[in-house]
Amino acid sequence: MRLITGPAAPPGAAAETPPAPADPATLKVVPARHPARWAAAVAVAVLLAQFGHGLATNPVWEWGVFADYVLSETIVHAVWITLQLTAYATVLGFLLGTVLAFMRLSRSALLSTAAWTYIWVFRSIPMIVQLVFWFNLSALYERLGLGVPFGPVLWSVDSDSLIGTIGAAVIGLSLHQAAYAAEIVRGGVVSVDQGQSEAAAALGLPRLRQIRRIVLPQAMRAILPTAGNEIIGLLKGTSVVYVMAIGELFYQVQVVYGRNGRVIPLLLVATAWYVVLTSVLSVVQYYVERHFARGADRTPPPTPLQRLRRAVRSLRAAAARREEPVVPLSLLGEKR
Repeated sequence: MRLITGPAAPPGAAAETPPAPADPATLKVVPARHPARWAAAVAVAVLLAQFGHGLATNPVWEWGVFADYVLSETIVHAVWITLQLTAYATVLGFLLGTVLAFMRLSRSALLSTAAWTYIWVFRSIPMIVQLVFWFNLSALYERLGLGVPFGPVLWSVDSDSLIGTIGAAVIGLSLHQAAYAAEIVRGGVVSVDQGQSEAAAALGLPRLRQIRRIVLPQAMRAILPTAGNEIIGLLKGTSVVYVMAIGELFYQVQVVYGRNGRVIPLLLVATAWYVVLTSVLSVVQYYVERHFARGADRTPPPTPLQRLRRAVRSLRAAAARREEPVVPLSLLGEKR
């Protein structure tokens, strides 16, 4: 079989050489243009300028009233109550959520079903309904006690004296948070390779030590991003306890603007505090994630503080080079 690609060259004819590539220096460089990107950037810049101008010139914001109340004793105390509710609910919620997560992963049908039922119930009921329920617990159980199951009560106490308003809020927030924390922890544990537990079991490590030293440290990389979002959501969700007349941030702001009628600047006070607290939690989340990522990423990117220090060192080095005296070439030749 013969493949014919074209007419044969006559004998003695020189083979045609491909044209030489053009000199890169003679090529015309045309920069890439992005008109849509520039138009979008201009539109966003105009909107931001208008918003900033409105903040500075609109008298309705009443920045003087904002400055009077943002650091007042009443508001700062309310912020402290908000932080307390967030801390208690976070610790108790994630402790109970971790137990529920391993109950769901248990091979016991009873434990798995009980954990699944708890998560289903508490994720189905709105938080505000749960808080009102726990606030009115004394209407259902006038006294709480300890004793023999289905037998006599050995010790009892009045419900109102045992569970106050803050206690009811902490219980409601913690139980609600535990349902979501359980799924977050379970997702992180499932993401760990099963071979890790098998290798630890082959070495004879007890089950509890496997979980504490091998499974959970690796699962934290998957748990932390979602857990951080959940904690930030809980911080803002504590505003729901205003229905229980607890003096947290949002409730106290409502009380103040109910007296003086300055609604907008007082709402701006609450907004500013929530932004500050959320930013602090975001920074803490960033460094905690960086700590637990050391096993997977041995060369993590520099932190913003490290970038700032590097930039300062570069500026100092550049300034030092500019201050160095210039030695004429003639003097250098004479030295040689």
